[in-house]
Amino acid sequence: MGHSRYREIAESLRQAIRSGAYPLGSRLPSESDLAARWEASRGTVRQAVALLASEGLIGSRQGARRVVLRQERRQSFQQLNSFAQWAQAMGCEVTSRILTRTMRTATAEEAERLDTEPDSEVLYVLRLRRLDGEPVMVERTVYADWVAPVVLALPEDCVSIMDSIAERADIVAHYGEHLIDAVAAGSEDARLLRVRRASPLLRQRHLTYTAAGRAIEWTDDRYRAGSVVFNVMNSAAAAPLERRAGPDVGG
Repeated sequence: MGHSRYREIAESLRQAIRSGAYPLGSRLPSESDLAARWEASRGTVRQAVALLASEGLIGSRQGARRVVLRQERRQSFQQLNSFAQWAQAMGCEVTSRILTRTMRTATAEEAERLDTEPDSEVLYVLRLRRLDGEPVMVERTVYADWVAPVVLALPEDCVSIMDSIAERADIVAHYGEHLIDAVAAGSEDARLLRVRRASPLLRQRHLTYTAAGRAIEWTDDRYRAGSVVFNVMNSAAAAPLERRAGPDVGG
């Protein structure tokens, strides 16, 4: 009962934050006030508050009432949208900066993902993505050689590469495969996202295809903790959700 109770309290607070009942920068009621309102123990309330803090909705400083930091940014996988399309639909100002564009030989994994020969050339692109001026994601993308010329011609501040190549060259993503895990921030990630080295990052790797099944890109996106929530909906009637052990997990 206690396990589901803290989630119930967290969801009620989450909805209140979304609705504007607790605006950005406002403070939540104290743990004792929340406990009285919900007729719950302070330990249960503390669990609910910790859950919201882990999502980046509220500040997590000990000894002080929690401060609302932001509205939840939830990204669904039901539709194949670009980062820019999703961010704009959320009402966020999205900006991007291409930091590196390099033609090089594909690694073994990249060649396998893009279904190309091991010694084929690919275009490697490093980008920093911002929401409302805040750095939230480092994007490392490898484009198939047939896509590379279009991407090379785009300006450094191109907001959406996927939207641009669709408009300029009719290269349209129809299918996507997504892999989600957590990684520690390396030196480059830490510098770009303004976090400490080894801080936890949410990683989404995805492969996109054309309607004919031709691979377009293989991407490694690393999000700063608390900047986005991924929403995955499923049902018993659909294919089961696949879980895989990471490379460092023994069998």
